[in-house]
Amino acid sequence: MDRLTMTDELEAIDDATITKRKIDHTLARFSAAHDELEAEEAKKRERRERLASRPAALLEQTRTALQRVVMTTDAEVGEESAPQTRLQEKKERKTRQAAKAGRIAAAVVAALVFLSIGSAWGAQTWFDAKFNNVASLDEDSADIQDAAGQTGDENFLMVGSDTRDGAAAEDGVGDADGTPGARSDTVMIAHVPADRQRVVMVSFPRDLEISRPECKRWDPATSSYSEETSPAQKIAKLNTAYAVGGPQCVTKVIQQITGMKMNHFVGIDFNGFKSMVDAVQGVTVYNEKPVDDGTLGMIIPQAGEVRISGDQALNYVRARHVKGDPTSDYGRIKRQQAFLGALLKTVMSKEVILDTGKLSGFIDAFAKATFGENLGIKQMMTLAKSMRGMGSDKVKFLTVPTTGEANGRGNEVLVQSKAKAVFEALINNTPLEEKAPAPPAAGTADTAPTSTAKSGGAKKSSSSG
Repeated sequence: MDRLTMTDELEAIDDATITKRKIDHTLARFSAAHDELEAEEAKKRERRERLASRPAALLEQTRTALQRVVMTTDAEVGEESAPQTRLQEKKERKTRQAAKAGRIAAAVVAALVFLSIGSAWGAQTWFDAKFNNVASLDEDSADIQDAAGQTGDENFLMVGSDTRDGAAAEDGVGDADGTPGARSDTVMIAHVPADRQRVVMVSFPRDLEISRPECKRWDPATSSYSEETSPAQKIAKLNTAYAVGGPQCVTKVIQQITGMKMNHFVGIDFNGFKSMVDAVQGVTVYNEKPVDDGTLGMIIPQAGEVRISGDQALNYVRARHVKGDPTSDYGRIKRQQAFLGALLKTVMSKEVILDTGKLSGFIDAFAKATFGENLGIKQMMTLAKSMRGMGSDKVKFLTVPTTGEANGRGNEVLVQSKAKAVFEALINNTPLEEKAPAPPAAGTADTAPTSTAKSGGAKKSSSSG
């Protein structure tokens, strides 16, 4: 080859060669990037195939085991080595039948175990993927008292939103045009201590007077925050925290008031209660008298235990003008507590747990109607299992202590000393000395005020787990 056509990086070259080399270098970079992306995609495919093969492998193992049991071969029967008497033949037949029955029973058990494992694995994977995760928590907040001592506690901050988005005209609750935005119609803490010996549900009035901190602005339509902030407000209602700052702002306020570490946030759209209740074919609530609301009309026409439908449940938790209520807030809080207890009890009953259709319908409805952070099948089961089987002495419903009368601004006022005692008892896992009216336990007619809680044992140390 003519030496004049050969160059290296050190020799002078013309513009055409420079352009050619730039193209070669660019193509080389694209090729390297392509190889990296292909390698990453191959790893993802391998992980997906491995996850997908787990249920398939279990199914194939179970199917093979069943085939081995049910399909009897000549080898299993064995060859007759010598003539047998009629009695011997009868005994041998019984022995073979008993052995076969035992193998069938073992295979059936194996199949049921597979189905339960597969269903649980599939439901958890599906739900956790479908659940709408929204930034909500601040577990490093300076407002948390004795954070190390709260290790192992599960605190679910539950907010019921009365957004009208998606509500139908026949629901009778208005729409997004008439009532834009979202408001925290319900704010409640479900506290499960590390020893799992009690559950305490604490409700906060929506009109509780608070000092609202500065919060990022929240857009309920997109479930996202903007870089704009809502300024702090010295005097405000609790439900405005969610309206302007969403889950993060509510979490800030509740941790300021309680000193408790919120490690789960559950946002629930009230519209979703309809489909949840209908999925389990109704829940049973107890009322001392008919529930007749001045705005929504007659919701439950009779007293005592009543099984309510999804439509009734939606009005039951929303009603604010029920005749005979001491105040609109406290009457509704009592009904909301009773309803949530009844719903949890129904979902954990064998009529739902053992009914695939009901259980999958409830999970689907729950996933569509809820959002939050650090929430999935495992976390919700922790709460539900903690409440299941507990007597009224272990499951407490109470409302944060207030003066009981609205001030001149129309706000409920917190009784600081009493509230501090309640939240210190929860943080330290010591008995609750504060007596407060409680709704009846789910599905029961117990309407007496709750007694002081004596469960919980000794005060936790800062190193408790």
